Amino acid sequence: MKPASNIGVVVAVVIISVWLICLSSLFLWDFSWSNPLVYLMILVQMHLYTGLFITAHDAMHGTVSSSATVNRVIGQICTALYAAFPFSRLYKKHHEHHRHVHSELDPDYHEGGFWSWYFQFMKEYLSIWQVLIMALVFNVLKIWIEERNLLLFWVLPSLLSTLQLFYFGTWLPHHGEHLNKHHSRTQRKNHVLAFLSCYFFGYHYEHHNSPGTPWWQLWKLR
Repeated sequence: MKPASNIGVVVAVVIISVWLICLSSLFLWDFSWSNPLVYLMILVQMHLYTGLFITAHDAMHGTVSSSATVNRVIGQICTALYAAFPFSRLYKKHHEHHRHVHSELDPDYHEGGFWSWYFQFMKEYLSIWQVLIMALVFNVLKIWIEERNLLLFWVLPSLLSTLQLFYFGTWLPHHGEHLNKHHSRTQRKNHVLAFLSCYFFGYHYEHHNSPGTPWWQLWKLR
């Protein structure tokens, strides 16, 4: 399903820009540990990191732009900024998930408890090359940026974002048994919570039922 317009490009550019502006500002912040805004901004950055990944996910479904090239470019930018992921590899695995959901051929599925599944999920997608690239970038950035700022506003939010994406986008929708064709459940209708939790991807049955619907329109299907 092709998007009717390129409004998805605008949405993607806004998310990338807000992430960059916030991160740049936080890198320069001479903060005090007693300031409650510090901990709020960690959560804000976590949510923006999740937005990067959700944008890349939309690009995998061709819903950011009507141009396949633009989808691929924006998807790669988002996955690179998120954690040096190769977009092509994520694209392949995500479409395997949609084709073989809740089966042994599903790269996102694992028989086990929450933490067992989470670590298997991370192992499936994370490579040693990504770790090395991120370590290199971290040490280069340390030349100009305080290490505590890097750890608090760059490293920690990205790690928390993996938990946010896994919990709301994989664990809650797919664990246990399901009596529908998509082997997925969906969260209770509350659009504010659905956006704050994971950009409406708690409405997960709806996503599997209509993968051509971008995240910013997914709430309409609930």
